[in-house]
Amino acid sequence: MLSKGGFHRSESGTTSRSRRIETEAGRLRNQTSQKRPLSLSLSVDRSDTDESMAIWLWLLSAIAAIACPIAAFLSSEVIKARKNRRRAVGFFHPFTNDGGGGERVLWCAVRAVQEESPDLDCVVYTGDDASSESLSARALDRFGVCLLRPPLVVRLCRRKWIEEGTYPYFTMVGQSFGSVYLSWEALCKFTPLFYFDSSGYAFTYPLARIFGCRVICYTHYPTISCDMLSRVRQRRSIYNNDSLIASSEWLSRCKVIYYIFFSWMYGMVGSCAHVVMVNSSWTRSHIEKLWKIPERTSRIYPPCDTSALQSLPLERPGVIPKLISVAQFRPEKDHSLQLKAFALAIQRLDPNMSRPKLQFVGSCRNKGDLDRLQRLKDKSIEFNLEDDVEFHKDIKYRDLVQLLGGAVAGLHSMVDEHFGISIVEYMAAGAIPIAHNSAGPKMDIVLEEDGHQTGFLARTVEEYADAILSVLRMPEEERLQMARAARKRACRFSDQRFNQDFKAAVRPVLSQPL
Repeated sequence: MLSKGGFHRSESGTTSRSRRIETEAGRLRNQTSQKRPLSLSLSVDRSDTDESMAIWLWLLSAIAAIACPIAAFLSSEVIKARKNRRRAVGFFHPFTNDGGGGERVLWCAVRAVQEESPDLDCVVYTGDDASSESLSARALDRFGVCLLRPPLVVRLCRRKWIEEGTYPYFTMVGQSFGSVYLSWEALCKFTPLFYFDSSGYAFTYPLARIFGCRVICYTHYPTISCDMLSRVRQRRSIYNNDSLIASSEWLSRCKVIYYIFFSWMYGMVGSCAHVVMVNSSWTRSHIEKLWKIPERTSRIYPPCDTSALQSLPLERPGVIPKLISVAQFRPEKDHSLQLKAFALAIQRLDPNMSRPKLQFVGSCRNKGDLDRLQRLKDKSIEFNLEDDVEFHKDIKYRDLVQLLGGAVAGLHSMVDEHFGISIVEYMAAGAIPIAHNSAGPKMDIVLEEDGHQTGFLARTVEEYADAILSVLRMPEEERLQMARAARKRACRFSDQRFNQDFKAAVRPVLSQPL
């Protein structure tokens, strides 16, 4: 019994120990099986990381392999160009056939430099197929500016990179960086001591300084302004703020961010200029806010040919009163507003009043301008004004003088026009200006002279129509008095005044030893 019972106790103890051993072994197997995937996972993660690092290193190596030769090539081009700088002033003006006030500034600036520093060559960078002789002849025929000698011409082949049509979206950024590419071509072909931008391409200034040039600029208007930013925030639809964007809060916010970033970049590049000239009080206020170099900024009113126009009689021949509009056929000039106002004024004419004529005078830069001109002609037919409206495209200066001499009033309708040379031409010729109530016309031009009114300011179609009717109904003596006051004020913006102020502004930098 004992042995039997002992035997059973021994068997039971053995079984219990076996179970404990199996349990412990199972636990160890479980732990091992749990740890194995972790080690495998760490191994896989390390493998992925190593692969990613290898890819990034390969990409960086490829970029360096491409960038280093390019950087070396660009550096060699700059060094070579700096060594070959010429004693010249290079005028960066890619469009020398636009026929606007900017081109007039170009030729007056060229003449002023020729007079101030005869030892310096004047070089014009242009994308037009033009010769020295043809540009000199154009300056005389179109603007009445007689150059002392024909300028040298550097033909640019990459002008498309600054044209609006190249950039359907993000136009400002596209044109700005496109201008850098075009300026690179210009400076590689001919490197002057002085780089003169007369077209508002501020993003080219840092590049010109890298090439060793002193940078001078005449800025007609800021590429971006606080007013543009305000319109986007207010979601107002206008020529530079598409209705699709204006109607969308989200798109408007995105455009505000885009404008803020661009204005910061614009301020950085603009501050690279050594001498800054602006054409109006409005432009100066914006440029000083953005570029933050007021000590290098001067307001110099653009040259307006008042000498030939001031010799015209103030009396107007004929019984048919004529209104004139002188402006390029660009979208911002808003010719359609003038046409609508003219149509409304004709509807409101007194029965005993003569039916007036409206003469549109301007130039076309491209197909877009030509299409715009055609739409304006179609609109005049739609308003039944085909016998009352005339269109004069790309006319010579002497023909413009003749038309101005026959007009009783001149129309202008661009919002925030930086200055408005055409308005001054109206005033000098004796045509009473009816201008947009903003920016240059409001702040500098259509102001009282010796206590007498010099013209009218308007914003809406109704206001323009009222101003037109006021001129047409005005007694002759009252009209002559206003015309005399306007002509006197126009003397403030003469070629002679521009020539004098321009030379004073550039003289310090042109005379500095290099």
